[in-house]
Amino acid sequence: MNKQVKLKRMAVVVSLAMPLLAQAQTADQALPTVQVSSQKLDESTSYTTGKAKGGTPLDLSLRDTPQSVTVVTQQRIEDQGLQTVTDVVNNVIGISVNQYETNRAGFTARGFDIDNLQIDGVPTTWEQSWSSGEVASSLALYDRVEVVRGATGLMTGAGNPSAAINLVRKRATSKELTGSAEIGVGNWNARRAAFDVSTALNKEGTIRGRVVGEYTDSDSWVDLLSNKSKTIYATVEADLAPHTVLDVGFSRQETNAKGSNWGGLSYWYTNGNQTNWDVSKTSAAAWSAWDTSYNNAFVDLNHTFDNGWQLRASVTHGDRRGDSRLLYLYGYADQTTGTGLTPFVGSYLTRTEQTNANVQASGPFQLFGRKHEAAFGYMYSKADFTSYSRAGSNIADTGNYNTWDGSYAEPTWGAATLYQQSVTKQDAVYGVARFSITDPLKLIVGARVTNYKKNQLVVGSGSTEQNDNEVTPYAGLVYDINDTYSAYASYTSIFQPQNYLDQSGKALDPVTGKSSEVGIKGEFLDGKVNASFGLFDIKQDNLGQAGGIDSKGNAWYKTTDGATSRGYEAEVSGELARGWSASAGMSQFRAKDNTGADFNSIYPRKLIRVFTTYNFAGQLSPLTVGGGVNWEGRTWTIDPSAPNYASNGGLIEQKSFALVNLMARYDISKNLSAQLNVNNAFDKTHFGMFAAYGAITYAAPRTTSLTLKYKF
Repeated sequence: MNKQVKLKRMAVVVSLAMPLLAQAQTADQALPTVQVSSQKLDESTSYTTGKAKGGTPLDLSLRDTPQSVTVVTQQRIEDQGLQTVTDVVNNVIGISVNQYETNRAGFTARGFDIDNLQIDGVPTTWEQSWSSGEVASSLALYDRVEVVRGATGLMTGAGNPSAAINLVRKRATSKELTGSAEIGVGNWNARRAAFDVSTALNKEGTIRGRVVGEYTDSDSWVDLLSNKSKTIYATVEADLAPHTVLDVGFSRQETNAKGSNWGGLSYWYTNGNQTNWDVSKTSAAAWSAWDTSYNNAFVDLNHTFDNGWQLRASVTHGDRRGDSRLLYLYGYADQTTGTGLTPFVGSYLTRTEQTNANVQASGPFQLFGRKHEAAFGYMYSKADFTSYSRAGSNIADTGNYNTWDGSYAEPTWGAATLYQQSVTKQDAVYGVARFSITDPLKLIVGARVTNYKKNQLVVGSGSTEQNDNEVTPYAGLVYDINDTYSAYASYTSIFQPQNYLDQSGKALDPVTGKSSEVGIKGEFLDGKVNASFGLFDIKQDNLGQAGGIDSKGNAWYKTTDGATSRGYEAEVSGELARGWSASAGMSQFRAKDNTGADFNSIYPRKLIRVFTTYNFAGQLSPLTVGGGVNWEGRTWTIDPSAPNYASNGGLIEQKSFALVNLMARYDISKNLSAQLNVNNAFDKTHFGMFAAYGAITYAAPRTTSLTLKYKF
């Protein structure tokens, strides 16, 4: 995009915003003062929250957001002993994890991959195939996790119509010394230590700091596998003026995995029988390793004007790196002799540097005698990805896999050579307004204009270039039926560029995902409980499908209006009664391609997520107990290369299963507590699927942890 086009876009946005800013000068005077006598929601101990972002740049309550939203609060993170982003995804209604390898996984929602994470509302690219530790990212530096399901193109630009996962950082807001320290142990020699300290850095409290650290070290139920992680996060918040706040921060996360599986475990023997390995079985060698690191720095400036408008400017820079040495055993082993597997080795160095800049203005304005809200802004993102490969030589035979113990000779690694590189740029202007049509009826309309450009080189396959300009609309209606219930409807879209070429050699247009949703939401007990029920309909158009082979022997593709996903989600969360907190929900969808066949059948169609805690009163007030169930419906895939396909049909199937999770916490004193968590209490065996390889990876059996926490 040239400078003239950018300047024209910004001029349009500013010209639209000027009358809103002018009208906003009298916005506060037009509304009477309302006194609220009910008890406020205490978000520090709740399972719900007052407001959340993710779907739009507006700061809306859950009830006023016309999409399905879940917020995993700090209290719930603590009660369930959640430590990583994967732990959260495994416990949120409507989204799931496909753990197809020990150190890589896919996040999914409504039948589609989740390919964007957000940090404080800023999208960050996730290269799933080149995992840089995202699935194991620590929650220690985050205050809560917000999940908005459906298309979120207004905020994220490119992506799938699945969901947005927004990680909200902890901030340095305390003017007094406060914090916590904890240590924990668990099975497989698990050890964990963490601290979180906040304090004022000057006498007036106008400069505040916060430091968070975490260290974990654990073996695994998988032979040879061990994982270590280190996390450090520091942030400073300064009041530059009465209405101007500056936040700066830096975080570093390291993960060191030894004995990492690559490609999973074969599901078949050569005779077509199922392998049924023990959950401890590995295909890794003793030298296998996958180390990752992620540095992230940010600067965030917020200013609030006297008329209620806010201006926010932020810049973030992320640097992800990976260093792997891996062994993949492909093919099928003889059931008796264990021979027949072929070794493939790989060693890769990867790096992704991403810079994001965002300027946003938001606030109230007056129009036709009513008060409304608006937000508009500009986003810029650039991601540079590079991967290098080290060839392996002197590769030994695998021998009898039935007696495999990982004592396999490490190959001789060659020098690192370029394997793949890409540069992806997005810049966009967006605007959204929430109009108060009548007292009970609110209309949200907005749009994002995105310029997307990606240049990619794959050694041996050549280079490609993509240039896409997309308009992403957003519309929503919320009608307050009464003080408790609201009905809503929304429509939004998202786009995903694709690398396929048509018969003339031109790149196909991006896949577009269109998402509509209707439902009802309720807010109970002075906002302490939120509930929702929604029906959704998603359609993907311009989906690339094989068209044939040209005269040069190259495949070409055509577009079709392809996949649809339809279903429902229901959820309730919050403090149902004094001391009784709960989060419960269920979801179901059908996902069909343009022929009517199921697609992405390795993603569960049905989910139930329930977790609840109860804090006793009286003499038992130090005791809190809790538990829950995560139930997932049947998943399956067809392996066309399965041995004896005529008999077994190549079906790899994980039947529905339920995992029971338990917890108990006892407050030894005002400051010290002990907490026990037991996950998968009934030791249910289950696995994730790597459909492309016809392989599986077993998930964790019964896991127990004990934590001592001191708060000051």
